[in-house]
Amino acid sequence: MKTRRTRDVLIAGDANVDLLLHGAPPLELDTEKLVKGLDLTLGGSSSITAFNLARLGTRVGFISVLGDDFFGRFVAERLRYAGVDLSHLKWLSNEKTGLTIWHIRGARRAGVTYEGTISLLRASDIPDDYLAKFRHLHLGAYFLVKNLHRGAPELFRRARRLGLTTSLDCNYDPAGKWQSGIRDAIKEADIFFPNEDEAKQISGKSDAKAAAVELSKLARIVAIKRGARGVLIHGGEGTVELKAAKVKAVERTGAGDSFNAGFLSRFVRGAPLAECARAGIEAGGRAVTRVGGTTAFE
Repeated sequence: MKTRRTRDVLIAGDANVDLLLHGAPPLELDTEKLVKGLDLTLGGSSSITAFNLARLGTRVGFISVLGDDFFGRFVAERLRYAGVDLSHLKWLSNEKTGLTIWHIRGARRAGVTYEGTISLLRASDIPDDYLAKFRHLHLGAYFLVKNLHRGAPELFRRARRLGLTTSLDCNYDPAGKWQSGIRDAIKEADIFFPNEDEAKQISGKSDAKAAAVELSKLARIVAIKRGARGVLIHGGEGTVELKAAKVKAVERTGAGDSFNAGFLSRFVRGAPLAECARAGIEAGGRAVTRVGGTTAFE
């Protein structure tokens, strides 16, 4: 019997809390510094994409691993508020939910992350009967979700056999190696969502266009996020370059994750790539008008 697809996008990957410290001076050992402000917000590339995609009117499910603690309950509460289905969220009583602290100075920032449960999701945590209810599978923060590396290619193949399209975002590689089997995972994905630096690192190319061509030998569609310079899309419809939205940027946490949300909100409805990219740019631009990756979508 054919499974009835009652939902649009299943997002799997990282979930954590972001602590944003504004006006943070450089840290020095054995000293104490003051900051001008702070915000505690939903963090994690995958969970930010899930929140914002749901707020854009898409039916979203989310699978990740959380600690049964204050931060884990905070993450779940925010995602439920957005209307995200959390029926397959995995809770661990003996592990702590991850935390990223962002030191923000003007337009620049530096982050330090406690992994906690971020890296613990496995492909086996995503069952076929739940996966089959969706039209699309998105895997976020590949380099952080280390327990999923080995199973990611087969997870995408499972999704394809069940009739889903798929996408992958990698985020920064803290190890600085840009390997971890990611090319095998990209090869099984329909869409790859790197930013410009990530695309260059993984492809070994020195400019975005060459990186897009190289990576398109693996994924069917490559969407390279270029911040204030917009986005470059390379796929079956050729190459599309679009400028960034003109907005007053307040803080850029989650801009790329929000681009993913906007893009996928149109992609699952069968829109052309240019329309998907414009929706992504609009969502990314919306995100940076408020502090935190999801605040502008509340």
